[in-house]
Parts: sequence; structure tokens; C-alpha cells
Amino acid sequence: MESRTLLALLSNAFGVSGFEDDARSVVRSYVEGYADEVRTDALGNLIATRRGREGFTLMLDAHLDEVGVIISHVEEDGFLRFMPIGGWDPRVLLAQAVTVRTRSGALVRGVIGAVPPHLLRPEDREKPVLLDSLYIDVAAPSAGAVAQRGIRIGDPAVPGHACEALGEEWILGKALDDRAGCAVLIKVLEAVAGERLDLTLVCNFAIGEETGLRGARTAAYQIRPDLALALEGTVAADTPGVLPQRQPTRTGGGPALTIADPTIIVRPHVVRALEQLAERHAIPYQFKRPMSGGTDAGAIHQSRGGVPTGVVSLPCRYIHSPIGMLRLDDFEHTVHLVTAFAREARGLVS
Repeated sequence: MESRTLLALLSNAFGVSGFEDDARSVVRSYVEGYADEVRTDALGNLIATRRGREGFTLMLDAHLDEVGVIISHVEEDGFLRFMPIGGWDPRVLLAQAVTVRTRSGALVRGVIGAVPPHLLRPEDREKPVLLDSLYIDVAAPSAGAVAQRGIRIGDPAVPGHACEALGEEWILGKALDDRAGCAVLIKVLEAVAGERLDLTLVCNFAIGEETGLRGARTAAYQIRPDLALALEGTVAADTPGVLPQRQPTRTGGGPALTIADPTIIVRPHVVRALEQLAERHAIPYQFKRPMSGGTDAGAIHQSRGGVPTGVVSLPCRYIHSPIGMLRLDDFEHTVHLVTAFAREARGLVS
């Protein structure tokens, strides 16, 4: 499938942590034709397996879930209070369009509101936005009208807008962390379709990364990989006000390799293998810096007796916000690198 179309379908899918069903269904519809086995485990991880010649298993992981919110209270006049699921900066939420998913799967649109600035005292206008000052307005006049629309306490919601192209090179959309990584895995499975690999390739589309790496932890325990890569959409900060030495990644620089972050120090031979592979195939790459953040690799590499695990990330501007940006050439270079790794990993890392 054309990359732009795939990214849009995945970005638009609903998949707040703990409520990944819709996103998982979209992924399943693409991977079923490329895998020998596709299954959903007890927690909701989607695991696609391509069996190869040898008893060596490579696990590729990307997470299905996105940061969102959960309805915590319905006020008598129909406004919804909420709590965050995953990491949010409250400054990016105010006045954003939001989608609430009901128990039946219906999607209800609304907007995140707060006291208008014209009504705030001058000293309050300078204060930071607090999450508990925000609410969701779904244009319902009462709590009863909210109930008639099927919205209940515990329903998830996500701020965001439909994915769109920005010129020939850019994609705008929500949840690029980590639907972009999911798209990479799908494209890798598509690229090796019909080939007999020297290893068994298992692609895990994980739940719950944004709330504690939960899905990857249990998936790695089941898969028992000999080697793993986590695919992630990560912070690109090549923007005004950020010094070069503080920019984790830059758009246009190709896939980013992690050397270390608070959850993992990647084994040097895994980093070298990725470097050498990129250089041999003339794939541009960069290193993620400074050493911040975390990915599913933090859980995978500690599974059972330990798993050598690398991290390859896609630079995305404005992650954990209602709309992010990525370059299509960064995406294609990441697909190229991870596909080459799937084909050659057995000989590269021992």
C-alpha cells in the first residue's frame, strides 16, 4: 500500500491506551495476508508471525496505543470532566477538537474548553493551564442528554484531527507516536512477503506502551525472541527555541538509533550492526539525543533471561499533542533500514 495512505488510516484510527480495538482491527486487516499466523493475546497485543528457516526469532515491536483521556465525571449541565491517559502537556489541550468513544463504539465529537480568558482576572491569565480546569463540551444540554448519546464515565476520548498531507513530503496527524512505527512493521512484512527468511520474524503491535510498557512486557515473554527492535515515533525538536545539543532528533535526518535512555542501554554490538547496515545500504541515520524518554525496549530487553534489543525511531514533531508532523522520506528510510535488518540480522548479531 502507498505509504501516505497507510499512515493516514493508522493515524485516524481510535486507540487510546487500554482501548486499542479499532487501531488493532486496522492493523490486522493489513498483516493477515503477510503472516503465517496472526493472533491477539489476552491483553490485546496483535502478534504476527512469519516462520523462517532457522530456530532464531527476531521480534519487531511498535505500539498501537496513543495518549488520550478518560471521562471521569458528567456535570448536570452536560459538560464532561476527564483525566489523562498517558503524558499530556495541558497547554496543548485547550480549545482542541476531541472524539469520545462510547461503549457501543460510536464516536462523539466535542471540544475541550475552559473559562474564557476575557473573564479571568489579570493575574490568573499568567498562570499555567491546569488539567482540572478543563472540560469537554459535546453540545449536550444536560447529563441526561449525555447519557442518551451513550457517553458514560470510563469512556475514552482523544483530541485530534483527521490526517492530511502537507505538500509532497509531510504528513500531519494524531498518534504518529506510534502509528508511524506500526506502519513501518506493516511495510516490512509487505517487503519480505514471498521470501524465506533465515529467521522467524514476529511483529508485535503492542498495547499500553504509554501507560507503562505493559503489552510489550507480556508479548516478549510469550515470543521468547533471540533479538528485538522497538520501532517508535520520537521527539523531533528541530524547531525555534531548542538548541542543537538539546534536540533529540531532527526531521530529514533519517531513522534515529538509540544508544541509551532511562530504560535501556543498548548493547554496543546491536548499535554497531544497525550503523553498519545503514552505511552499507546508503541509508541516512542519526542518533537520538539527549538520553531521555523511553520505549517498549525497556521492557523487552529484560524479558526472561534478557534479550539484546535495539531502538529505531522516526523523528516526529509535536508528539503527545493533537497533531504531529513527520517527513515521508524519514519514514521510507526507516522502512528500508528495518527491512534490511529483518533480512540480515541473523548474520549481523550473534
